[in-house]
Amino acid sequence: MRRFLHLAAILALIGSALYAYRVKYDTIYLTEQAAKLKNQISRERESIAILRAEWQFLNKPDRLQALADQFTETQPATIGQITRWSEIPTRPAPVDSIGKKLEALGLSAPTTTPGATPGAARQDTTTTSSIRKKQQ
Repeated sequence: MRRFLHLAAILALIGSALYAYRVKYDTIYLTEQAAKLKNQISRERESIAILRAEWQFLNKPDRLQALADQFTETQPATIGQITRWSEIPTRPAPVDSIGKKLEALGLSAPTTTPGATPGAARQDTTTTSSIRKKQQ
């Protein structure tokens, strides 16, 4: 019996040592992963800062005006181009091409649904036995 207890204690000691070994190296691995992620985050922040600086440079009004003058032949707006809201023509009504085709075929007349009467409530005559018992 003593030998069995000694053997069980030794096996428990070896098992706990292996578990501690595994936990230690898992912790080291996760610490290295966290350090790599921190480095990657700092590199991404630096690249974002560089991209923002480039964006600010590319969107300088002086630079954009020079490019607009160079590549477009636009002129400043004149007083004759400005109009009142009331002078703008109204938008034409949308064309319903499917409706026109149905009218041409003679299918545009309103139809009535069989059995449906306006204002009438639907009456369902089928009930289950449990509902019938509650109503009585």
